[in-house]
Amino acid sequence: MIHGITKDHQRFRQIVKGKIREDLRKFLTRGELIGREGKHAVSIPVRGIEMPRFRYGDNSDSGVGSGDASAGDQADVDGEGVGPGGTQEGNHILEVEVSLDELADILGEELELPRIEPKGKRRITSEKDRYCGIRQAGPESLRHFRRTYRRALRRQIMTGTYNPENPRIVFERRDKVFRSWKTVMSPKSNAVIVYMMDVSGSMGDEQKELVRLEAFWIDAWLRRNYEGIESRYIVHDVRAGEVDRETFYRIREDGGTRISSAFRAARNLIENQYVSDEWNIYLFHFSDGDNSSESDSRECCAMLRDHLLPACNMFGYCQVASAYGSGNFINVLHEQMDGEERLTTSRVNNKDDIYDSIKEFFTAGR
Repeated sequence: MIHGITKDHQRFRQIVKGKIREDLRKFLTRGELIGREGKHAVSIPVRGIEMPRFRYGDNSDSGVGSGDASAGDQADVDGEGVGPGGTQEGNHILEVEVSLDELADILGEELELPRIEPKGKRRITSEKDRYCGIRQAGPESLRHFRRTYRRALRRQIMTGTYNPENPRIVFERRDKVFRSWKTVMSPKSNAVIVYMMDVSGSMGDEQKELVRLEAFWIDAWLRRNYEGIESRYIVHDVRAGEVDRETFYRIREDGGTRISSAFRAARNLIENQYVSDEWNIYLFHFSDGDNSSESDSRECCAMLRDHLLPACNMFGYCQVASAYGSGNFINVLHEQMDGEERLTTSRVNNKDDIYDSIKEFFTAGR
């Protein structure tokens, strides 16, 4: 039976989820959510919800606010006020903690994203200890207290040493039993996400903020679908290199752009560390679409067709708007890579477009 307080808590959580769904597009654009990310939860400010609480007092008519005055009478106060009181109702804001899994589920339900199914042989196994029985020997940390207590109680009753007036149970070595375990192979779907970002001079702080937000939600959705996941980060201007997560979001360069350098770095990373038959591989490249030359763009398409697309579940190219970039690379992809099912492109001109971009990437459930 579910207790009343449990039912109330479940109802409250449903109300919170409903409020988040209503404002999901706005939540996707809140950069401060990423800063509040904990190990398992994100703090979300939700309007229009008051935390349930007890209110003490009687229901009599006497008390503060009662008396001979009527509505509209002027109140006697000492000193002068600073101005008339406000006439608008206040907004109630409650901060609630939502797990990343819950947030990803809300994202998937609202955007109607299908569950991602591992493809081909991209499944690996890991060893896992499972407690499966009882044995007579073992460390004290694995002693099964309940069974040990029952055995000692039964022994004392059978030998006549148990005293109901002084129900003291004394364990002997023969009473003790311990949990036993065996190592089993647990199948687990693994995935790796490789994020690539153009950090040339045309990619400013505004463009990087768009990348940061979209990468966070992509990460949240993929982690909801896979038990084990790794994230790798590559930045490039005319040269590419792997960096950590913190550097990926903060670095800024002012050089030119050669997109093929990032694709080549991703190819080397996959070929050396991630066998495509054992890993679900997701590649995402973020750029303003400005490339050094048409020949380099053609080289990128050749590398995609021959090496990257055959090895990955999907390749997502997100082009962010920039006043300094030509924005032509997405057109090259559409012209030369038309019909490639594993290639998905999207445009993000402002934060509101992140919602549609994520839906574009994962609608097919790649």
